[in-house]
Amino acid sequence: MSGDNAEDKVHHASNSKGISLPMTRVKLIMKSSPDVSSINQEALLITTKATELFVQYLALSSFNNGSGKDNKTLLYSDLANTVAGTETFQFLTDILPKKIFARDYLKLIEENPIEEADN
Repeated sequence: MSGDNAEDKVHHASNSKGISLPMTRVKLIMKSSPDVSSINQEALLITTKATELFVQYLALSSFNNGSGKDNKTLLYSDLANTVAGTETFQFLTDILPKKIFARDYLKLIEENPIEEADN
């Protein structure tokens, strides 16, 4: 590996640890919080991996408890039912609607615009 800077180390670590999520997107989401001013590369790697593991756990739990086991499918309703019925995922109930149409989501965004943070 060439170079000793932190970005090279994190890039190498993300490739060798099997990171699937794009770290640039995770960083963008993290920076959208007004409480975050800068993000350490190691913290970004750990957050990305933790997010992947959480999504994997949620999907697996939803699949095992869901209705699509027979045909090996995972439905949105399986995810929503798992979130609503499992204490571990109760913190998601405020952000996971039962069903939302694109027009309703766009209206919600127009009513509550997110201010772009200065970077």
